[in-house]
Amino acid sequence: MTRLLCLLTLAAVAVGCQKSAPTQAASAKPAAATTAAATPPPAAAAATPGAPAPPPAPALKPVAAVLPETCARVNGEAISKTEFEGAIQEVESQEGRPVPADQRDRVLRGVLDNMVAFKLLSQEARQHHVVVSDAEIDAQIAGMKKQFPTEQAFQQTLKAQHMTVEKLRDTARSNLVVRKLLQDEVMSKIEIKPSDISAFYEKNPDKFQQPEAVHAAHILVIVPAQSDPAAKAALKARAMEALQAARAGKDFGALARQYSQDGSAQHGGDLGFFPRGQMVPAFEKVAFSLKPGEISDLVETQFGYHIIKVIEKRPGGTVPFAQAAPQIQQFLENQAQSDRGKAYVESLRAKSKVEILI
Repeated sequence: MTRLLCLLTLAAVAVGCQKSAPTQAASAKPAAATTAAATPPPAAAAATPGAPAPPPAPALKPVAAVLPETCARVNGEAISKTEFEGAIQEVESQEGRPVPADQRDRVLRGVLDNMVAFKLLSQEARQHHVVVSDAEIDAQIAGMKKQFPTEQAFQQTLKAQHMTVEKLRDTARSNLVVRKLLQDEVMSKIEIKPSDISAFYEKNPDKFQQPEAVHAAHILVIVPAQSDPAAKAALKARAMEALQAARAGKDFGALARQYSQDGSAQHGGDLGFFPRGQMVPAFEKVAFSLKPGEISDLVETQFGYHIIKVIEKRPGGTVPFAQAAPQIQQFLENQAQSDRGKAYVESLRAKSKVEILI
């Protein structure tokens, strides 16, 4: 169930989901919301001429269109067609679309690998006599319910997913048992030392470079492209009204919530930090020319009239170690969990009988 509980979440930890390295690790906070002033992302860079082509991915055995009633066995325990199809539906629900035909074999075999991993972990948890209490399950279910506005909405989602509270409790128990096993056998044995963090920082200086950036807020009065002169004049007058109020000392965030018409309005117009090249040229030129605390004149772009207030500026350069350290530690912990979790599952698989029947 997408919003309630994903059976494969913990298994995914164990089969090595890698995290990206902490590039520009201390780049303050991200923009509060997408804004009309932002430029579209550039197209992906082309391959370097003359560079060797990456090795082709190994060919996967095609998955038959009609699945057998049993898709795999793990130490004699079956993974049924029904379970497998349910897991595929979970993936499709999370992605918001069916599995693309050209990726079907890769996705389906990945899903089955995760299910095998989860089965191995569940069996090992039984061998270790791992148990969870009813109170722990109650807490898990309560946490799920908080994702829903009402008890009725929670119950409706259960019904739509052909799930009962009893089945949900069983699923929660299975996940918690595996989580405890991983905590005891993998997570508790991971230690990231201060020397590991400093060594990563020193060996990866390119990952801790940050460009010059501005932290700004704005008010945007949108001018539709088809506006006639009279309509455009009225919108400009509205923008001038907001500008005069801002320069009179009224709270800029409150004015943004009142006048602004883009996604940042609910955040008081806050755009967070942005470097050069992220905003449209007219907006960027003014934003980088202002001093902290200054408010611009009206700035006209293809989106309409902006009023920009610069909150602070950050020079380009290397992110200080103290600022980068927390994110480095998190990255190293995630990497260690992934690597050791994968190795742990592989060790279980090596001593087990795993039959893949598709």
